[in-house]
Amino acid sequence: MPFPDIDPILIEIGPFAIRWYALAYIAGLVLGWRYIIALAETPRLWNGPAPVTRTDADDMLLWAALGVIVGGRIGYVLIYNPAYFAAHPVEIFYVWQGGMSFHGGAFGVLVAMLLFARTRSISFLPLLDLVSAAVPIGIFFGRIANFINSELWGRVTDAPWGIIFPNGGPLPRHPSQLYEAALEGLLLFVVLRLATHRFEALKKPGVVMGAFICGYGLARTTIEFFREPDQQIGYLFGGWFTMGMLLSIPMALIGAALAWYFATRSSKPAAAAKRK
Repeated sequence: MPFPDIDPILIEIGPFAIRWYALAYIAGLVLGWRYIIALAETPRLWNGPAPVTRTDADDMLLWAALGVIVGGRIGYVLIYNPAYFAAHPVEIFYVWQGGMSFHGGAFGVLVAMLLFARTRSISFLPLLDLVSAAVPIGIFFGRIANFINSELWGRVTDAPWGIIFPNGGPLPRHPSQLYEAALEGLLLFVVLRLATHRFEALKKPGVVMGAFICGYGLARTTIEFFREPDQQIGYLFGGWFTMGMLLSIPMALIGAALAWYFATRSSKPAAAAKRK
């Protein structure tokens, strides 16, 4: 199948350009923010008051955006292409050209939420549960943007749905970006939605966070079998083991352990924000 004729730039006026990549991040953050508000304003999901108010959620959006962008870019620079950016340091700031690491972005959001929780005297675990429930929304839009940008494509395939990417050579490849949008985005969102609304996971702080970490680790590890590794890194060994697997397998194991621990320990009602 030929690659769809989609211009990565939606609108361009002189030097000013609006790219699908930027819009994907905006859509993911805004919709995730709205979903967090919806969860927080559903009393039956909580033991007592929700950990954040609408005002908290509004302010948290900026903190999350900074965590995603700064963490994601630093993670990509340090993990996936340190030599190139050491030689071209100015290009570290060219985020519109792509090059973001999910694992770096996740760490950036973790740090941002820790700082935000401390400044507002908000319980940290319930806050992470809320953010974790919303993250798959952002992942979905981010992976669609990767597809539009013709980046992070998959390995060569003879499957009838293989795509001939404009910068991926003459052979069809797995549209691994769409696989990730489906597994890390849609499927993981549904799983966490069931956890929060059917199994009352938000009443046990830490469970949703653990389930998200485990679910993402499993999904990403699976997709790495179809995704072409970064050219500058290649396979770490065996012709199949990638950097993505190295980072994601521990996530799956740690996430499962955290979810089990928080689900089985005796829990108190999720503490609401402590107002002075």
